[in-house]
Formats: sequence, structure tokens, C-alpha cells
Amino acid sequence: MRARRLLGLIAAASLVLGVSACTAPTAEPAPAVTGPVVSFYGDSYTRGTGASSNDKRWSTIVSAERGWQEINRSENGLGFVNRRASMGPGLDDIPAQVIADDPDLVFVTMGLNDNFSYDRAAERIRETIESDLQRLREGLPDARIVVVEPFWYTADRPASVDVIAGWVEDAAARIGADHIDGASHWLDGHYADSADSWMAGDGLHPNDTGYASMAEKMDAALRALDPPL
Repeated sequence: MRARRLLGLIAAASLVLGVSACTAPTAEPAPAVTGPVVSFYGDSYTRGTGASSNDKRWSTIVSAERGWQEINRSENGLGFVNRRASMGPGLDDIPAQVIADDPDLVFVTMGLNDNFSYDRAAERIRETIESDLQRLREGLPDARIVVVEPFWYTADRPASVDVIAGWVEDAAARIGADHIDGASHWLDGHYADSADSWMAGDGLHPNDTGYASMAEKMDAALRALDPPL
């Protein structure tokens, strides 16, 4: 089963190459997909909060283009530490759900919300980044793991943004995961107070235009990996 899925992942890639707990978009029926299984571990920016529908979020756009079976485990407000203990049974251990998905590919897009816990929990954030990624690698030894630099949402960048991003990159390297950097700047110039804003009405999350741009940037970053996705 794993070998067949991995072959499907390579085939799909080849074809492609020629912050708040807001209400999530309403799920819409999607056509049946039989390609590689891809599980997303992230926060509201991967859940698609602020989009007009799930098919407008970046993860679904990227998955649809590649024929992936998307399992989106992302939750509003979630961080490696932030909100984790208060998410309730199951949601407090999403890495376990991702491992149970038995995916061919895993995306980790976490860390934005941990900036709000950084002053009181910096060491716990660092330790949990390490433990989460190590658990994913040990639980999914054959899966490809893509770790993305945490997203960000304002022109004001506390020092913790780059500190947490560095911890994420270092932990990704230690488990042999792919790493995509620069994602914290993908919305630069288009924040809520920008003349050309790509943010939803809440001022915190991307709108459809913002997610489309994120999907475009993610697509380019995935094509640049070795091997490309």
C-alpha cells in the first residue's frame, strides 16, 4: 500500500510539473480523489479561516492541483503550545491523529500562535517543536514530511517570530524533513492596514485573494524542493 501511494505521489508531482477561533468555512462536496494521502498539521491559516469556502484555502488548492487526498487536521488558535491543553480530547494531540492517518506526505505549518505564549513558555515551545516532529518521523518512517516556516499576519514582527521559525527549521533538519522558509513574509504588503489588503473582515486571516497567493507561493516552493512535489 505504501509503495503504491508513493508511486502515486511521484506521478502526481510529474503531472503538475508539464489566528483566532473564528468559524471555519462550510465544508463543500468534493470530487472523489484516489491519489496520495496528505495530512496537514497546522493552525487557522491552514484550516482556511477567512476563506469563503474550503476549496479556496491554500492547502486545498495545492492538493487539488496535484490530485492529493487532503486530510486537514488544522485548528484555529492552535500552536505547538498555544491552546493545546484546552482543545479537548483528541484535538490536544493532533500529531497522533496525523500518524493514524498513515499519510504519504505530511505538512507541518505550526508556530504562528506560539508567539502569543512565547514570554511565558519559550522553552516549552522549543521542546514541543522537537518532540512533535520527532514523533511524526518515528510514527511515519516512510512518509515525506514538509515543515513550513510559521506564517505571520502583521507588519509588526516581534523577535519571537524569527526565534520560533529558527527552532522549527532546526527541528526539521534533525528529522530529515523538507523545510520551506520565507513563509512568514508571504503576506507582506497586504496586511489588514495595507492599502492593498488581502485579509478577511476580521483583519486576522487571509481572504480568498490572500489564500490564492499563498497557494501560488507554496506551489513554487514545492516545485523547488529536491525532489520536487
